Amino acid sequence: MSVNLHRKALSLSYFTVGYNIIEGIVSILAGFLAGSIALIGFGLDSFVESLSGSVMIWRFRKHGQMSEEEEERIEAKAVKLIAYTFFILGVYVLYESLKKLYFQDIPEPSLFGILIAITSIIVMPVLFYMKYQTGKTINSRSLAADSKQTLACVFLSIALLIGLGLNYLYGFWQADPIVGLVTVIFLVREGYLALKEEKLCSC
Repeated sequence: MSVNLHRKALSLSYFTVGYNIIEGIVSILAGFLAGSIALIGFGLDSFVESLSGSVMIWRFRKHGQMSEEEEERIEAKAVKLIAYTFFILGVYVLYESLKKLYFQDIPEPSLFGILIAITSIIVMPVLFYMKYQTGKTINSRSLAADSKQTLACVFLSIALLIGLGLNYLYGFWQADPIVGLVTVIFLVREGYLALKEEKLCSC
């Protein structure tokens, strides 16, 4: 039973990485086409989430092959690199969001972006529940914490949907860079918590 559950945990981690990579590519392309920093920031966040998910895959693949101390030592090195990536992307999204607000660089309404946000709102809660239940069953604190990071992505997706929806329906273009600023908060928070705890997914 334990072996099957660890395989399930590994499969969920693979799905998380694969989904985030696809979501990141599509969001960034849609963001560039519409001139939406909210979509671009959302896509960049998805890419960094896929990096942290890759560390989860590594841990489950190496399960039982090395000591827990050795696993945590190697993970700590990867965490620092990913944390700094969060900060770098946060600075970029902050700069672009403020620039768009200052110069009134109005993004095009993006129905495709709205569909991306809706898809994430549907998929992520299911993924959160499956990861959380599996993590509790096999007593994996990292997977349980990772599930909470997935839940945080739901709230970011809701913010994205609100921003894109206000622009699409009412022409309130300022909502787009404002959501970009919300994304900065998420990026900086994840980077700070990762460095503070020296673990991924410290939600």
